[in-house]
Amino acid sequence: MSRRDFRRWLPRRHHYEIRNPARELFLFRKRLWLTGLAMLLVFGVLLGRFFYLQVTSYQQYRTQAENNRIAVVPVGPSRGTISDRNGAVLAQSFSAYTLELTPSRIDDLDTTLAQLGELIEITPRDLRRFHRAMEESRNFDSLPLRTKLNDEEVARFAVYKYRFPGVDIRARLYRQYPEGEIASHILGYIGRINDRDVDRLTDSGDILNYKGTDHIGKTGIELSYEDALHGVVGFDEVEVDALGRAVRSLARVPPIPGDHLQLTIDLRLQQLAEQSLGNSNGAVVAIDPNNGEILAMASMPGFDPNLFVEGIDSANWDRLNTSPDKPLLNRPLRGTYPPGSTIKPFLALAALTSGKRTVDYAFNDPGYFELPSGAGTTYRFRDDKAGGHGRVDMNKSIVESCDTYYYVLASETDIDDTARFLSQFDLGQKTGIDLEGEATGVLPSRAWKRERFSGSRYKDEHRRWYLGDSISAGIGQGYNSFTPLQLAHAVATLANNGVSYRPHLVKRIIDGTTGKAKELPPEEVRRLDLKPPHLATIKKAMVEVNREGTAARIFKGAPYTSAGKTGTAQVFSLRGERYVESQIKSHLRDHAWYIAYAPADKPAIAVAVLVENGGFGARAAAPVARALFDDYLTGARHVPPPSDDSEDWEE
Repeated sequence: MSRRDFRRWLPRRHHYEIRNPARELFLFRKRLWLTGLAMLLVFGVLLGRFFYLQVTSYQQYRTQAENNRIAVVPVGPSRGTISDRNGAVLAQSFSAYTLELTPSRIDDLDTTLAQLGELIEITPRDLRRFHRAMEESRNFDSLPLRTKLNDEEVARFAVYKYRFPGVDIRARLYRQYPEGEIASHILGYIGRINDRDVDRLTDSGDILNYKGTDHIGKTGIELSYEDALHGVVGFDEVEVDALGRAVRSLARVPPIPGDHLQLTIDLRLQQLAEQSLGNSNGAVVAIDPNNGEILAMASMPGFDPNLFVEGIDSANWDRLNTSPDKPLLNRPLRGTYPPGSTIKPFLALAALTSGKRTVDYAFNDPGYFELPSGAGTTYRFRDDKAGGHGRVDMNKSIVESCDTYYYVLASETDIDDTARFLSQFDLGQKTGIDLEGEATGVLPSRAWKRERFSGSRYKDEHRRWYLGDSISAGIGQGYNSFTPLQLAHAVATLANNGVSYRPHLVKRIIDGTTGKAKELPPEEVRRLDLKPPHLATIKKAMVEVNREGTAARIFKGAPYTSAGKTGTAQVFSLRGERYVESQIKSHLRDHAWYIAYAPADKPAIAVAVLVENGGFGARAAAPVARALFDDYLTGARHVPPPSDDSEDWEE
C-alpha cells in the first residue's frame, strides 16, 4: 500500500474545541433576561390595555354593552279621531294584526314570500303594495305584507314561525273612515310616509317623532291638522338576546295619543248636500254667517279615503286619477269658475257705494247692449231675455237678472274700482280657510292683466285692458274666476251686514290624554264700511228673487223667508249667438250657480251651489239650497228630484 493510499485509508482528523461553561452560562442568562423582558413588556401592554378598557373607557364600553343588550323600540301614538259638530265619528284609528317582514334579515326574499303564501293568503295586491313600500321606504326595519289578520291566521303562523326568520306578527294602528265617501274632500286621507315626507319632516325637525309611525296626513284635515292628530311617539326598552330576540321589557315611555278634532260640519247636512247633487259634478258650501263655521262642504264626485290607508292599488288610482269627472278635485276649495249673475248683487252694491247708481235710476232695456268695435261696426252683447226686460231699475235688475243693466253699468265703471270693492269680500283671493291648497281665483284688473300677459310671447295689445273686457266682467264672465268657497264666504259676509269671519272647519280640539276641550273662537276678518240703506236695497232684491223672481218656483211654500241670486256661467263663448241648451253638448253647457241665505231677517245659514254644466241656476242649483234650508231650519228632509230639462227657465 502506497503512502498515498494509506493516507486515504486513514480517517479524517477532527478538530475538537475545549468547552467554556462560563461563556455558555452567560449566553443562557442573556437569553433568559431578554425573554423575561419581552414577556414583561407584553404583560405591561396587556395590563395597560386592560386598565384602559376597565377604568379609562369603562363608561363608554358599558354603554355600548348596554346598547347591545337593550333595544329601544319606538311606539307610535294613536292618531286622534275626527268627528262632526254633533260627535258623529268621521275618522278613527283601530288596532289589527299585521304580517311584517324585515328584508335585511331575510336571505331569500322571493322564497320566503312564496312559502308564506302557502301558509296565509297573500293576494297580488298585497305583494304589489309590499314591493312599492320597499321602493319608497328608506328604513327596511319592518314592512307590512298582509294587514288585518284574523285570529286563525295569527295562530297558524305562530306554529310555523321558527321557519321564517325576519318575519313577525305585529299589532298596528289603522285609519278608518266609517262614512266612506261622505265628506272625503274635507277629511282628506293618510298615506305611507315617502321620501318627500321624510325630507319635509327632517327640515322641520319632526322626523324623530315619526320613528314609530308609517303614515302621515296627505290631504284635507288629515294634512292641515297633522301636528295635532299625530301625537307624540313613545318607546319601549327591551332586553334582547344575541339573536336580537326580545327577552323582557325593562322600561316603557308610553306614547301620547293625538288630539281629537270636532269639526264645524253637520254630518246630516253634509250627506244631504252630497245626495242633492245626485249624479252631477258640482260643489256645495254652507256657512254660518255669524261665525264663519262651515256647516257643509260637498264636492262631487267624491272618493273613498279608505282606499288610501294601506296604499291604493294601481287600478283604483288610475280610475280616480284619469277620470274626466276628476273625483280627487276639491271643487269648493280648488275649482275656479266664472260666477255668472251671482256677482250682480255685489256689483249693484258697489255702484250704490260709489254713487254710480241710485236706487231709482232706470232705463228701457232693448234686450242688448252695443259696443262700437271700430270701422263703423258694433259688437252686440245680448241679454238672456229676447226683447229685453222693459223698464229696469236696480231692484228689477237683480230680481229678473237683467244683463243689459250690468252691461251699461260696467261700461261706466272703472274695472280697478270694481276690483277694489269686490276684494273686500275676498272674491278672487284666498279666504284663509284652515285647509291647505286653497286656490286664489281671478278678480280681474288692469294690473292683473298686465301681469298675466307679461311674457315675451304676448304683445302690448294682449296686456291692454279694453272696454269689452269690462262688459264681459260686468255679468260675471270674462276673466272672472272664483271658487264656490269664495262665493259662499261673500254671500255670508253680505248676509251679516258686512261683518266678515274667516271660514273654518275645526270647532274645537280635544286633548287626547286629558279630554280637555280647547275651543277655537271665530276670527273676525274685517267690517266693511257699507251704508245700511244700500245693504237693505240689495237684500230686499235678493228676497224678491225667491218670492217672485228667477227662483220663485223653487221656494214656493217655504215656511221661512230667504234671499238668493241665481246665475249661469258660460263654459265657452257663443260669439253673440243665443244660448239653446238642447243644441249644445252636455259638457259644454253653462254651469248653474245659486247663492242664498236664510232666514232673511236673521241669517243662520248661507250657501253657494254650483252644478257643472247644469244650465240654468234656478233649475239645477236652487233646489239644492232649498233642501239644505228646509233641513237646517225646519228639520224637514228631502232630496230634490232631478231637474226639469224644459227651457222655460230664467237665469
